[in-house]
Amino acid sequence: MSTELDRLLRLRQEMNKRRPVFLRYLWWKKPKFKNDLKWRKPKGIDNKVKHQLKGYPPLVKIGYRGPSLVRGLHPSGLEPVVINNPRDLEGLDPARYIVYIGGSVGLRKAIELYRIAVSKGFKVANPPKTTQLTQGA
Repeated sequence: MSTELDRLLRLRQEMNKRRPVFLRYLWWKKPKFKNDLKWRKPKGIDNKVKHQLKGYPPLVKIGYRGPSLVRGLHPSGLEPVVINNPRDLEGLDPARYIVYIGGSVGLRKAIELYRIAVSKGFKVANPPKTTQLTQGA
């Protein structure tokens, strides 16, 4: 299964290279859209994107989706999990999960969580800044 997972991760990486960036139509013209760069489905009856005319941005379709077995996985093939305290690490397998330290966790606690996670064998996807790690050691 590991070789199949690796193959699908490589396939997803290739698909991501070819996948267009889907932005809201007319984002380049309307200043209010520049602050909100995310996809919105075109709904108008005369909208050229909706009718998929040549020369207009592509429409989001199911065919651009990645392989279902690796959907939502980290590029390393591990399943991401957010932790906010040391108890969140209990019952997790380091071979299956990669750890993200929660965004609302302060720096001191983040450094503590990082050290605990690494000592248990977890990979941490968003470690605290290295300057703070060396100061506390």
